[in-house]
Amino acid sequence: MVDFAKDSLLQHGFLDIEVDPSLDLFGAIAELKKEKNAVILAHYYQEPDIQDIADYVGDSLGLARNAAKTEADIIVFAGVHFMAETAKILNPTKKVLIPDLKAGCSLSDSCPPELFSAFKQKHPDHIVVSYINCSAAIKALSDIICTSSNARAIVESLPKDQKIIFAPDKNLGAYINKVTGRDMVLWNGACMVHEIFSLEKITRLKARHPEAKMIAHPECEDAVLQVADFIGSTTELLKYAEHDKAQTFIVATESGILHKMIAAAPTKTFIAAPPDNACACNECPHMKRNTLEKIYLCLKYEQPEILMEETLRLAAKRPIDRMMEISLSAGLVH
Repeated sequence: MVDFAKDSLLQHGFLDIEVDPSLDLFGAIAELKKEKNAVILAHYYQEPDIQDIADYVGDSLGLARNAAKTEADIIVFAGVHFMAETAKILNPTKKVLIPDLKAGCSLSDSCPPELFSAFKQKHPDHIVVSYINCSAAIKALSDIICTSSNARAIVESLPKDQKIIFAPDKNLGAYINKVTGRDMVLWNGACMVHEIFSLEKITRLKARHPEAKMIAHPECEDAVLQVADFIGSTTELLKYAEHDKAQTFIVATESGILHKMIAAAPTKTFIAAPPDNACACNECPHMKRNTLEKIYLCLKYEQPEILMEETLRLAAKRPIDRMMEISLSAGLVH
């Protein structure tokens, strides 16, 4: 049983319960996973130790697919809140846990549902394509969900004369407009990590490493994307870095991806693109709220749990299902 004090802490995401420093967290987490038939899903932006203990590590599309097909009773989502929400949307009968309820998302937070609903009403002849990095409430207001890896295919699957609102990421939306020739109406949202890259510092870095290729996530601002040798989702960046002949890469996305890049191509050099601040690299403070200790605690006490009203879940699931259908027909999933 969980005592009231601990239960209160866990339910509200204040996971400051002390963990015995001598505890073998890797072993303890493995035992709890087996005991509870649990699976750990982790985003590429998580700490290396968390990526190493996860049953699956991936980007938003891969995580959504794996959440949908898992046979585990408990899903521990090592990511941010909207990702755990997505897992719950796809798995209503499973217990979905998130190590820290405070692990939010600046991009998701930039699109409040009540303001977006009013924005949508001003464009009644538009359909809404929303990036998966949004809350369940925004998904429920959308017609189709997309990820950075399938956004182009999703948009191109729609008639050219179909008017579209793209939310919440203005940078990804602008990039999709550019590569498809569309003129989608963009919600003015952005990711704090991808907006902070310094073009000036990247240019100096490229001058010091002329042999390096610069690869970037489409959530970056257009000025950064214009100097990139390759633009893609986190999974696409990983595959490109692994298979391209270049030996040095400047990587403009959250620095957590470098762990997998180094593992996939240990002889290559990966440099985190510099931000416009005093830090040496770019990290999402929300992603980094998750720790091994918190994963252990949430597995042990099965808290904090993602809960959702069924009407909201069903409304949010419809555009995700539509994304999966389009992705399947486009050959993006198998």
